[in-house]
Amino acid sequence: MPKKTWLRYALICVSIIFVIVCTTITYRSTIKTNLDLENNMVTHFIDVGQGDCTLIQVNNKNLLIDSGTSDSKQKLIRYLKKNNITKLDYIVATHPHADHIGGMASIIKNFEIGEFWAPKALESTGVFNDMIDALRAKNLKIKIASPNTSLNLGPNTTCIMLSPNKTTYDNLNNYSCTLKISYKNSTYLFTGDIETQAEDELMANNYDLSAQILKVAHHGSKSSSSEGFLDKVSPKISIISCGIDNDYGHPNKEILDRLKKLNCIVYRTDLAKTIVLISDGTKIKKLSFPLVR
Repeated sequence: MPKKTWLRYALICVSIIFVIVCTTITYRSTIKTNLDLENNMVTHFIDVGQGDCTLIQVNNKNLLIDSGTSDSKQKLIRYLKKNNITKLDYIVATHPHADHIGGMASIIKNFEIGEFWAPKALESTGVFNDMIDALRAKNLKIKIASPNTSLNLGPNTTCIMLSPNKTTYDNLNNYSCTLKISYKNSTYLFTGDIETQAEDELMANNYDLSAQILKVAHHGSKSSSSEGFLDKVSPKISIISCGIDNDYGHPNKEILDRLKKLNCIVYRTDLAKTIVLISDGTKIKKLSFPLVR
């Protein structure tokens, strides 16, 4: 190939790549800029590996449910800051296992916190003690999660705690705080790591468990998501938060089969990474990529 022809070809290739990159950047910036947080509810199921963490934004308020593992705390802080989070109006630590509160001390130190909610359950671990120390350093008290407690997320929105329904459990997972959030006609159920005992209690109390979006309990473990419970929820979309090739075999194939029988779309953080859903109160759609990575 003659030298001039080769140079011309190289310039054309560079120009094409430049246009593609610029278009992609512009497209992503446009989505982020045009995202109306005042008239939509945005839910981020943040990839924290083998753990749980969800950010809910609605009516210019921010609710964080859990904070993932200690290993993911810096990644989580970057994600929140890149999404312009400076204050978390509410934090809910569903239960004190390390894969749910591993990053909590760092979150408390790095952001302004409104109210901090958790069940009355203790765990003698470093991450739990660090969380308590961080709360004390900011003179924040834990508000005890209990059924029928409401969090104020603004107009057209309800956020109600449905569990824990007992004061003591043999299994720490069953202390998990379950939250039902409704934004206009869109409904979401967040279940922490509740297992079948806590699921049975929710059903026995005749709570309205129906929800379009379900955060599947305990990373898709077989110990949760009974057929009866899933039938009550009847989700259209389910989210499973778990790590790639995790040691627990999450999500369990039997649970995936149960969700499939419900004709439910399943998104998994081990496959899709961070998952972002946006609702205008009627329609819920998945963004093709997180607002920022």
